Amino acid sequence: MWPRYRESWEVGAPEAAPLSRDKAEQSREVLCSVEVVGVTCLLTAPLPACPRPARPSHAFRPRPAYRRRSPPQLQHLGPGYLGPEQLPDCLKGCDVVVIPAGVPRKPGMTRDDLFNTNATIVATLTAACAQHCPEAMICIISNPVNSTIPITAEVFKKHGVYNPNKIFGVTTLDIVRANAFVAELKDLDPARVNVPVIGGHAGKTIIPLISQCTPKVELPQDQLATLTGRIQEAGTEVVKAKAGAGSATLSMAYAGARFVFSLVDAMNGKEGVVECSFVKSQETDCPYFSTPLLLGKKGIEKNLGIGKVSPFEEKMIAEAIPELKASIKKGEEFVKSMK
Repeated sequence: MWPRYRESWEVGAPEAAPLSRDKAEQSREVLCSVEVVGVTCLLTAPLPACPRPARPSHAFRPRPAYRRRSPPQLQHLGPGYLGPEQLPDCLKGCDVVVIPAGVPRKPGMTRDDLFNTNATIVATLTAACAQHCPEAMICIISNPVNSTIPITAEVFKKHGVYNPNKIFGVTTLDIVRANAFVAELKDLDPARVNVPVIGGHAGKTIIPLISQCTPKVELPQDQLATLTGRIQEAGTEVVKAKAGAGSATLSMAYAGARFVFSLVDAMNGKEGVVECSFVKSQETDCPYFSTPLLLGKKGIEKNLGIGKVSPFEEKMIAEAIPELKASIKKGEEFVKSMK
């Protein structure tokens, strides 16, 4: 199934004939469904019991010819998703579920402004996961991650299937950006730069640990402060640049894929897989906190913690915790208020 999907997206297809009104409406419906659930289906087939290691489908690697042809090309995918009543069949047997669903940011909005809409979406989808694939790894991309991860945890607790080692807030985009910005500043290969980013996934809760960067880099304090601010506000920079047309898409797709590939590699037995993620934590007095994690077959094998930090970074951690606690509480209270 996966190779066929790859071929239909990578090779591309001839221009489709104009769609009738009914077909066009159906295509838009399927497109919305793919954004909400399709990634879950395409990226999370059960780990196969065969010699070839499990790996998520590369379904979303469109060539330039893909532009503006999403609805027709989505018809090439075999099984479609047309409504919530199909969620059980979609989720049964999944080992990994990736949820990027939600509304994007617009200029002037913070990630927290997305809460009212995205909280309901995440609560609904994670409730279905708790019922139909309770042992699956759950990867939440939907913002605000600082609240949607507590929502996911509380939903799983309500269903009596909570396992903190299997619920991940995907913050990889912060690491990708930090690596790229440091590489640009120091004329390095970004593929060989690694900056741990801890804390949360919004504004000042995003804490890049430049002092732990590999290879080691030295920056004057003013340059360090500027770089840190750029990493923290990179998402807002993209939102402004797109002028209301959405938030980060390609970079988020790359970052999300990187995290999921790492997780699946670890589930398949690869050793030494480390990624940062926003998870249940005892590293600070915050109940959830992003730190580097050693991943394994059953999810989090070991929380590697914060490590040694500079006074500048220590101050950022202290300043981030109150905001993190407020966002976490907001998510937990949302689930408690649900009927």
